[in-house]
Amino acid sequence: MAALLHLRLNSSHLPSSSSHPSLRRRPCRHPAAPSTRISAKIREIFMPALSSTMTEGKIVSWVKSEGDRLAKGESVVVVESDKADMDVETFYDGYLAAIMVEEGGVAPVGSAIALLAESEDEIPLAKSQASSSSSSSAVAASPPPASAPASTTSLQTLAPSPPEPSPVAASSSTHPASDGGRIVATPYAKKLAKDLKVDLAGVAGTGPMGRIVAKDVEAAAAAAVASVPSAPSKAVVGSVSATAPTPLAVELGTVVPFTTMQGAVSKNMVESLSVPTFRVGYTITTNALDDLYKKIKSKGVTMTALLAKATAMALTKHPVVNSSCRDGKSFTYNSSINISVAVAIDGGLITPVLQDADKVDIYSLSRKWKELVDKARAKQLQPHEYNTGTFTLSNLGMFGVDRFDAILPPGTGAIMGVGASQPTVVATKDGRIGLKSQMQVNVTADHRVIYGADLAAFLQTLAKIIEDPSDLTL
Repeated sequence: MAALLHLRLNSSHLPSSSSHPSLRRRPCRHPAAPSTRISAKIREIFMPALSSTMTEGKIVSWVKSEGDRLAKGESVVVVESDKADMDVETFYDGYLAAIMVEEGGVAPVGSAIALLAESEDEIPLAKSQASSSSSSSAVAASPPPASAPASTTSLQTLAPSPPEPSPVAASSSTHPASDGGRIVATPYAKKLAKDLKVDLAGVAGTGPMGRIVAKDVEAAAAAAVASVPSAPSKAVVGSVSATAPTPLAVELGTVVPFTTMQGAVSKNMVESLSVPTFRVGYTITTNALDDLYKKIKSKGVTMTALLAKATAMALTKHPVVNSSCRDGKSFTYNSSINISVAVAIDGGLITPVLQDADKVDIYSLSRKWKELVDKARAKQLQPHEYNTGTFTLSNLGMFGVDRFDAILPPGTGAIMGVGASQPTVVATKDGRIGLKSQMQVNVTADHRVIYGADLAAFLQTLAKIIEDPSDLTL
């Protein structure tokens, strides 16, 4: 599952895969030339493909600085793909000789982002090569001269580990997100800190490896505002969680380029326009579901998990609604029911996936959902945790929205928009007037595969499950 970074070796001779131990253990995407030897020791580090849809990546931060000694297996750089940040480790010992794409820079997949030298003596040569290469491109380094043959080997991304809790302010003299005197923060966090006049030296990061992310800056700004009435010597620790984040300052009239994630969302939304879709709405009474939620909420159950579970159970009886069409000539009855749920995060949108939601009990499903949301907001999701969905939920009901139509994600058959549950005056079966809680759901579906009768039957089943939710806790 780990994606690979490529290195190109600047040499007139190439090692065979049988003679080089790293090439034996980590097969290259392109075969090396047979039976040759190494005569040069400078390698180009390339932008990796972290997902099948990634065409370019952004350098979030360099974990190492120019001149630093690298040991095999160490993290070198953090790369932002279209959905997540990934730490990257090296398969070679050496020195980070020259950084060719700085933090915040964007480079196409496969283009050079840095040079790795095997010895300190080769660092000046590598810097000279980087300077000549960078003159032809402002963002990504140019390919090396055609006269320099190349072999490829790999760097592998590390699965990011969950961030450890850190205090509101650093108590030691060494900042938790610093590396060799440099504070490590995402480009967006740095911009936000500048706008909000927050000193990053006093902010503890909650991102991967202690990196400062936007929410850390917002929390620090909120804490600073809340602490103004207090005595300077007393820190208001509890005010961080109790105070709403300070709104982002926006300079009107400016043109802001898309982030990598926004670019991916834009591409997917445009792609979805090629799919013929239609929409069906349905009103569901939620009194019984609301009562169940109140009873089991204290056990960690979330409403999102309940809706995902109910949807998955309905899909088991209507597999065509869980199907997908990718080539316009055939469709697939997906073997698993994986519910994607849209989550808004800093700078974009992502859809963590609750896999096999029909088979997992509601308590485990709720725990998994909390874990996915935490990883999504820290940009730590692995590709299989956001790109394997077969049906999507988008819930704006928590914001008071009563109904909306969602855009169908490419490669899936249907997406359901969930509105708020609201008290509604209704006529009962015996002709009397009563008050019930009801919510509106609207499903957008691919009409090449799913028809109106299919959605109508699915929504009737979903309504029965929600209106009598006893099976959700089995």
